[in-house]
Amino acid sequence: MLSAKEIRESFKSFFESKGHRIVPSAPMVIKDDPTLMFTNAGMNQFKDIILGNKAAKYTRVADSQKCLRVSGKHNDLEEVGMDTYHHTMFEMLGNWSFGDYFKQEAIDWAWEYLVDVLKLDPSRLYATVFEGSSDDDLPRDDEAASIWLKHLPADHIINGNKHDNFWEMGDTGPCGPCSEIHIDLRTESERAEVPGASLVNHDHPQVIEIWNLVFMQYNRKADGSLEPLPAKVIDTGMGFERLCMALQGKRSNYDTDVFTPLINKIGSLSGKSYGKNHKADIAMRVVADHVRTIAFSIADSQLPSNAKAGYVIRRILRRAVRYAYTCLDQKQAFMYRLVDTLIDSMGEAYPELAKQRDLIMKVIKEEEDSFLRTLENGIHMLDEAISRAKSQGKDMISGKEAFTLYDTYGFPLDLTQLILKENGMALNQAEFDTEMDAQKARARNAAATEATDWVTVNAGEQEFVGYDCQSTQARILRFRQVKQKNKEFFQIILDRTPFYAEMGGQVGDHGTLTCGEETIEIYDTKRENGIGVHLTKKMPTDVNAVFTAAINTDARMATSCNHTATHLLHEALREVLGTHVEQKGSFVSPSVLRFDFSHFSKLTPEEISKVERLANKKVRQAIARDERRNVPISEAMEMGAMALFGEKYGDEVRVIRYGDSVELCGGTHVDNTGRIGMIKIVSESSIAAGIRRIEAITGESVEDAIDEMHDILSQIKGMLNNAPNVVQALRRSIEENADLRKQAEEVMKERVNTMAKESLEDAHIINGIKIATLRGVRMPDTVKNVAFTVRNMSPESTAFVAATIDVSDKPLLTVMFTDDLVGKGMNASAIVREAAKAIKGGGGGQPGFAQAGGKDHNGLSVAFDTIINAIKH
Repeated sequence: MLSAKEIRESFKSFFESKGHRIVPSAPMVIKDDPTLMFTNAGMNQFKDIILGNKAAKYTRVADSQKCLRVSGKHNDLEEVGMDTYHHTMFEMLGNWSFGDYFKQEAIDWAWEYLVDVLKLDPSRLYATVFEGSSDDDLPRDDEAASIWLKHLPADHIINGNKHDNFWEMGDTGPCGPCSEIHIDLRTESERAEVPGASLVNHDHPQVIEIWNLVFMQYNRKADGSLEPLPAKVIDTGMGFERLCMALQGKRSNYDTDVFTPLINKIGSLSGKSYGKNHKADIAMRVVADHVRTIAFSIADSQLPSNAKAGYVIRRILRRAVRYAYTCLDQKQAFMYRLVDTLIDSMGEAYPELAKQRDLIMKVIKEEEDSFLRTLENGIHMLDEAISRAKSQGKDMISGKEAFTLYDTYGFPLDLTQLILKENGMALNQAEFDTEMDAQKARARNAAATEATDWVTVNAGEQEFVGYDCQSTQARILRFRQVKQKNKEFFQIILDRTPFYAEMGGQVGDHGTLTCGEETIEIYDTKRENGIGVHLTKKMPTDVNAVFTAAINTDARMATSCNHTATHLLHEALREVLGTHVEQKGSFVSPSVLRFDFSHFSKLTPEEISKVERLANKKVRQAIARDERRNVPISEAMEMGAMALFGEKYGDEVRVIRYGDSVELCGGTHVDNTGRIGMIKIVSESSIAAGIRRIEAITGESVEDAIDEMHDILSQIKGMLNNAPNVVQALRRSIEENADLRKQAEEVMKERVNTMAKESLEDAHIINGIKIATLRGVRMPDTVKNVAFTVRNMSPESTAFVAATIDVSDKPLLTVMFTDDLVGKGMNASAIVREAAKAIKGGGGGQPGFAQAGGKDHNGLSVAFDTIINAIKH
């Protein structure tokens, strides 16, 4: 029986023998693509080629791609664990042809690999073909069907509808019919009873799709119409986990050696045995699947967070913790202990796991600990809600309360429902659904984007010239109008552009397009599908004109200073803290830079100072930029260039060197470090377990900061009578102030004691209760202190009542009862609330002490009498 590792390698070897270039997996987390957060299919890394924005270096390619499907069109998250074949993270084995071979070879090679190489039983295989669509005026894919007839009997070739057998990249873009290969893994007796053809695409757990062959031959336009693609593309994807199940004779993906090491480890840690309890089995599958997703995401530099991709990863992690907590009795963090098992299983194919082991474990553990605290707090809040409902004679809690727990505190709905059921309570599900629908509507509206078709003005590809010049003559290749969040703007693609498009943490350039007397502002430049897209609020009058495209040079220079500064800081951090420091993210704009890096403790002031000094030393040395373009990646590595985890590099890269600092980087940089002027770190903080962040400024921003600090120091010096030694004078002033404060506190304490004694001496005894009172103008804190001092001086059968105003004429009522009176049923909170009506206010507190403020001091006498009468009776 082939192992998972052997199956993966056999696929690559087969397609290598067919002339395919074997390429590494792209990161699972996608950066610099506004349309996708995660790689959800093997074709994602080839989008630029498929869209025609980039020429294919190899016309035949194959790989094993790590993918993630949890959101958007491919939302499988809630299915994971419930069945035996859905996953969040999975591997996609794929082969591609870019304008080379098409349906004949794709189908023939798929059959050869499955039947001749892997020895799958051909009688168990079925193929689906596109049945056609009257909506798009498309006929049945008879070409694919005729090819399949060479390999399969006619009753194993099944027509599929547009939903199943017409693949589309999105609402617009490349698309085409597809042919799915399904396998029937049922027993012989089951197959004899029900034909497999009737179960294809009917969610049967043993009759499953294993390979999808997509024949991209059309382009979907914004109006819904189709046009032929100039170059046809083959895009195939085979589910690695499902293939392993078929080859290893298992009835579940989770029974293959892809998952069994993890499930066995979960069992040993939890004391549970897989296959003994339905709920525990679901939980073990959930944890086994999710820990893979989380570990690979962190290795790709995507940490759990509350926004975008980070939110998705946090949601997956918390789902796993919830199942472990509820079904595996895991009340403490334990998923992080699965990482070594995962590395043993997949580390050879994906070495980034082992290299990032410590970070992965630390982040997972911290996230587990945090959510376990959330669960405890949520259970406490839910218990309070249940108690309130029961005290009101209700057997149902509000859907709004449950939604607040879910949305604000991250408390899972199904856990809420389980706890309610255990307490004989129910949830107002309709109310919860209403809140959820409203939230989804808000999210849809926030993300809604409408775009027209691209209007082509000139043919050609874009050339970026921004490394070498700040302006250039340019023509418009194409443009379109976009509506997003109730705003309208235009996207323009130029044939030549000096505008850097946002990428790698560096913001996009802004500037102008000029033709004659007309100037159009370009307010930002984004990168979509590898192309620089210029954003403007209006189009030029003549789109066919030749324009001068010019960037804002001041903003570009400030951005370049900050970007080069990140490289110098990276090198300095590694020198001061150690070579374990690796970049985990960055943001570079004209005004500020952020640099995220791996390190497990807060930087001391001394370490920050050392990092600054080392970086600024390189600034003063005015080191010239050594820039090398189109360097083979292997040669760049030999030069000592640092590659970042989570980044996808091509065969050729750009290398930026400043002395000993050597990095692979596509951003803009200064021609020598002296241009930076100075680097100043303004903050250092933690953003996640094992990840620190520094923020810094450079150049003019440092000058501005120094000027501001100098102004502040001058003001302080003036306040201290221009003392020659400001620090010494300030310390002396603080010490004097502390002495005066202490003296004032002693005086006030004596004053409070005196007021308490006087109020007790003047107290009246009514029904055995000593009632001490206080009236007049008093500060609220003073009144409160007098009340407690009275209780200390007279701890039994004593009440204190104050009706006072402060210096702003705001009335205040205060009531205090000693413990024995509280024990007899007296309630200061209830009494003060009723009395506060006379001063047009409200308040409350505890049975032994309560206060109430108001707006009308003229009602104080009535309020005071109300309190006294309440005590009497």
